[in-house]
Amino acid sequence: MKKYTYSAKKGDYKAKWYIIDANGLVLGRLSSMVASRLKGKCNPLYTPHSDMGDFIVIVNADKILLTGKKTEQKCYYHHSGYPGGLKTTIAKDLMKKKPEDLIRIAVKGMLPKNSLGRDMGRKLKVYAGEKHPHAAQQPEMLKL
Repeated sequence: MKKYTYSAKKGDYKAKWYIIDANGLVLGRLSSMVASRLKGKCNPLYTPHSDMGDFIVIVNADKILLTGKKTEQKCYYHHSGYPGGLKTTIAKDLMKKKPEDLIRIAVKGMLPKNSLGRDMGRKLKVYAGEKHPHAAQQPEMLKL
């Protein structure tokens, strides 16, 4: 008798909604746990080629912590595509302008670099304050 490994399909898992309060959490530790949840690695049906992850809502992104001297020394780069178009932003400035992007960039770097990773990244919702518009989905509080 042959034994086959079960491979989950797209419709086999209904994604859940979770909410995380980022107040006082360290950026790297938070983003690695969130990336794991978005991939669905905590799910017993986990299949690498299927999106089995959950929706994650992160609130209080403006109260996240960076360890060491990262607030002054960590740089984020992007290029406009034109010669001499390299733009740099220090983490402290990004924290003042768009604290949501700090988390979004960290999590995006831990997801697969393909269309599946882009789909997983769309399941992440980040908000600087306490309020979020996802109360209708009844997200559960997730402790990290």
